[in-house]
Amino acid sequence: MKVVFFEDVEGTAQVGEVKDVKNGFARNFLLPRGAAGPVNKDNVMRANSLAQKEARRQEKLDGDARKITDKITNYTVTLEARVGESGRLFGSITNRDIAEKLNAATNLAIDPHIILLPEPIRDIGPRPVTIKFTRNVSVEITVDVQPDEASKPIVEKMLAERAAEAAAEAKRKAEAEYAARQAGIATAEDQDDSEEEESE
Repeated sequence: MKVVFFEDVEGTAQVGEVKDVKNGFARNFLLPRGAAGPVNKDNVMRANSLAQKEARRQEKLDGDARKITDKITNYTVTLEARVGESGRLFGSITNRDIAEKLNAATNLAIDPHIILLPEPIRDIGPRPVTIKFTRNVSVEITVDVQPDEASKPIVEKMLAERAAEAAAEAKRKAEAEYAARQAGIATAEDQDDSEEEESE
């Protein structure tokens, strides 16, 4: 069924669009809710009027959002958390924690729901996080999770162990490469000897 949309329907269409949708979706959801209507002259005119009104509203929202994004572009939010022996956090950092810290530092009122965090943060270190203010305006900030004072010795020990492991691995790799080169040289020398014996 072809319908014209009177409002945005997430994942389907935006106000003013004309689209073919499944009959059941139109009859059971869109038409009863008044989100869309059959395509006719009156409905298309109404949808176009609503689309223009929505475009003006969206433009204002985008303008307001850009003022905020200008203040926090390339911003880093640093949060402290307790860290266990494995380097993982006790608990996790959520979008609510990020919003609270960001709002306290910048005197803004950013809603935690617009901070796009696919899953809570459970490790230390920096990572990019997107804040989506409107469908057209988003900004990426850095969230840097640091160990709290009580956890710093644990993290220092863990980092030292990792560095030692990396150094030992690099040494093993270098020794293996050296041994392979020596074996290659020995093989080449043996081949040269055997070629000399054959020529004699």
